[in-house]
Order: sequence, then C-alpha cells, then structure tokens
Amino acid sequence: MSFLTDFKTFLRADEPLAPHTWFGLGGSAEYLAEPETVDQLAALVRRCKEDQMPVRMLGGGSNILVRDEGVPGVVIKLSGDEFSKIVVSESQVTAGGGAKLGHVISTAIREGLAGLETLVGIPGTMGGALHGNAGSHGGDVGQRTAKATVMTRSGELVERTREEMVFAYRQSSLDELVIVEAQFDLESDDPVALTKRMQKHWIVKKASQPMSHQSAGCVFKNPRGMSAAMLIEQAGLKGTQIGQAMVSDRHANFIIADEGASSDDVRRLIELVQSRVQERLGVELETEIEIW
Repeated sequence: MSFLTDFKTFLRADEPLAPHTWFGLGGSAEYLAEPETVDQLAALVRRCKEDQMPVRMLGGGSNILVRDEGVPGVVIKLSGDEFSKIVVSESQVTAGGGAKLGHVISTAIREGLAGLETLVGIPGTMGGALHGNAGSHGGDVGQRTAKATVMTRSGELVERTREEMVFAYRQSSLDELVIVEAQFDLESDDPVALTKRMQKHWIVKKASQPMSHQSAGCVFKNPRGMSAAMLIEQAGLKGTQIGQAMVSDRHANFIIADEGASSDDVRRLIELVQSRVQERLGVELETEIEIW
C-alpha cells in the first residue's frame, strides 16, 4: 500500500485505460501515474526499478491496443504542463515529450518555420512520434530532430545528440523509457504558404481515412516498397469483420471498433489479416500498433 501512498498526488490504482486510447477498448492499469514534474517522474521511475514493478509509457494512445484483461504495473502518462511546453528560438523548436504533435506543428507554422508540416494529421504526442519515428510520404520526424533528452529505466536524465540518434522506418534508437523533450532544426518560410501546404497534406490524408467519429487505428507497417493497405485489399479483406471489429472499407490498413467491440475482437482480426495476407500473397505484415 505504501507505493500508492508515496505517490498519491499523481498515482491512481485500477485506472481504466480505454478512455486514454483511440480504440477506446481494453481493461485497467494496475496503476496510472501522471507526474507533473521531472523530479516526480524520476522518483517514480527509480521506485519502480527498486520494486521491480513493470513500467510502460502512454502517449496519445493512438497506436496502443490494451488487452481486455488490463495491464500489470505502472502506466505513465506525461500530462503535466512541464512536459507539454513548446518553445521557439529562432529556427529551432523545443517540445516536451507530452506535447501533442499537432500543437508542435501548428506552433512551428505560426512562427514561419518549415519542416514538420508534412506530419499533419498524425495523432499522438511528441515522445510517441519520436519513439516510433512517425512520418508520412513527405518525410519523418527524425529528419528534423537535433537532440533529445531522455530518462533511462534507472531514472537518470541523458541527452542524446544528433550523432547518437538513429532513425529508420517507424523506429528509432530512442528506446529509453521516457523521451522528456526534443529539439528540432527547422527553416524559415512564409506562414501563409506553409499553412496552405499543411492544408493540402491534411486534405489528401483525411480523404482516404475512416471518418473522424469512428474508433479506429492504423494497424500495420508498410513492408519495404509495398503498401500494407494495398496488400490487405488484394487479399480481399476490406470489410472483413470479427465481432464488432472491422477492416475499414475506406482504408484497409485501419481497423474500426464499433460500439460493443472488445479488444479481443480487434486482436483476433489483426491475426486473421496477417495469416490471410501471408497465405495469399506471401508477405508477412508487422504491426505498427503495440498490443499491451
């Protein structure tokens, strides 16, 4: 009981995780922590290591599927202002790991700084975007990352320079427990032209995705030189349904969780899509979402 007592100002027991994810599914976290400061975060992380308590980071919840039985240990969410700040200095933007990627993009555009606008429409936090090197056809977030401050599983703060970081398709070398903040090198540009460019990317992206009111997530990584959505469609799986989970008929790399869906419905549908694409097209699909 002392674990809960020691961090009672920002720690809750048996907290439902469904409201914190885009799918809106799954069970509860044994503990959900929302520290307000770096010191609180470090103290919690050190304690978890001492007690051998499992720890996971939750960003915007757009790439997470929580199992129906829930998650043991501590789930940490960087909700406090200290983790959400966005600072602009000349052609650099520094953002906390808990800042929403969309807010970072709109701040840069308002300040006339180019380089992140092609990422518009990608959900989640800055930390999550860096961890998975979020990107689109116009590039990825790693291309603009100058340095990052991370926290290890021992609660130690470490700065990673550009030379120390490696970014690849939907992955990065930033695999420490927490990305506390990051700095991006951008280029001066006309805010009006930038806004138009961003709107164009947004329109193209949204035209092919499920409706905004649907609980959906992009599920698979694109295999090298191929489109996961195209492969799923070629395998005849658009509209395939298990329980109340369905492969989107607008974009086959999205799974829609209708009312009454369970996390298990989605997980079983993911496995079905993987097996059918492997069987019919000989391609192994790797999930982009994490299943907890």
